Amino acid sequence: MANKKLAAAKDAKKDEFYTQYEDIQREVNAYLEYNPDTFLDKVVLLPCDDPEWSNFTRFFAQNFEALGLKKLISTSFAANAKKEKNMVTKNTATGSN
Repeated sequence: MANKKLAAAKDAKKDEFYTQYEDIQREVNAYLEYNPDTFLDKVVLLPCDDPEWSNFTRFFAQNFEALGLKKLISTSFAANAKKEKNMVTKNTATGSN
């Protein structure tokens, strides 16, 4: 089934594929089963194509407090604009976005 989707996307010239939210959740849960404090007081840096559409950014932002993160940073690079776009999503030190 996955090959059919890839082939259809190739034919349609749609080659942007993103990691599914459920896959991220399943993988993070596996880490948490091994060690519940895996993300406790950690800074997570996510280099993304587009932080506003990233399922990684969405997952970690939605689970920020439950995971006990210290800080979440999601970044991207705007090649056409020749400038870096940074978006700090959450920070426990200041309690701000």
